[in-house]
Amino acid sequence: MCVSTRFVFLINLLYFPAVALAQVAAPAVTPTVPPVTAPAPVVPAPDFGGSVIQMFLGLSVVLALLVGGLWLLKQLTQRRGEGSNLLRVVAGTAVGPREQVVIVEVGSTWLVLGVAPGRVSPLAEIPRQATPPGAERRPASTDFPAWLRNITGNSNAGRR
Repeated sequence: MCVSTRFVFLINLLYFPAVALAQVAAPAVTPTVPPVTAPAPVVPAPDFGGSVIQMFLGLSVVLALLVGGLWLLKQLTQRRGEGSNLLRVVAGTAVGPREQVVIVEVGSTWLVLGVAPGRVSPLAEIPRQATPPGAERRPASTDFPAWLRNITGNSNAGRR
């Protein structure tokens, strides 16, 4: 008996005495027939066209979910009711890294406000004026200080 067979015999003797005694009585039989091995499976070539189509379909689903989520968020955050038209930001411009001058329409008047972190200061109150169509979509004028001086009638505003 070789070393590994003796080890297995001792294990069987400790845990299964009847099996160990049967091994002593019957000699070990070595198989003479080599084991049959299965043929290697045939692996098909990868289909890159299907992978690209699947990737684009997944991307389109993600983009559709993103657009749908943004639309839903816009619908949920819109102001509704009678008071939703009372206050509107007409224009604004940055005058510093964290400071802005904005014009807010309240009823039939415009309030010119200075907005800074933690503080809103009224600068002027002017009557409502006609805005050209699409003015909310255009970028702010580059000559905003001159326009503000003209509207408020203050020739010293903006000069140092």
